[in-house]
Amino acid sequence: MQWKVLKEHFGRMEQVPETLPDVILQKMKAPPKANDVPEIRPEQLVEADGFLFGFPSRFGVMSAQCKAFFDASHEIWETQALAGKPAGIFWSTGFHGGGQELTALTAVTQLAHHGMIFVPLGYTFGNSMYEMNEVKGGSSYGAGTFAADGSRQPTELELQQAFYQGKYVAGIAKKLKN
Repeated sequence: MQWKVLKEHFGRMEQVPETLPDVILQKMKAPPKANDVPEIRPEQLVEADGFLFGFPSRFGVMSAQCKAFFDASHEIWETQALAGKPAGIFWSTGFHGGGQELTALTAVTQLAHHGMIFVPLGYTFGNSMYEMNEVKGGSSYGAGTFAADGSRQPTELELQQAFYQGKYVAGIAKKLKN
């Protein structure tokens, strides 16, 4: 499973709490959440030197569960405990009109209110940013994938972009910490 691969390379990985009842999730045909990825509480964010926030897009914005998590971070916001920490964003959308860039742009507001430093991918991923021979999510704002109805898995190129983004943001976090 991808969670384990990412955790081995980049350290901690956590998921936000589910806010929808099981009956709704079943009707949506939502995949089950990973049992081996712990849930995070907003106050745990202060422990990190930097962040990569990933979430599915819902109508061009982050999912309600992710928004609820950020809404619950008001005590951290009051103290600005996350100010100056670098943060990147990655996402999945159902298809090419599902809000790849809009999701990133609307998520930046969460980072700005906390005083975090948004670290976009830019075009640092090189020629692969211009790939036109295969379906590829992501943009200069961050890595992304097209999930279709939830059955599509990220391509090798999308995974390469995601791993690159992880290393890139980690490098920025290390520079800022020193």
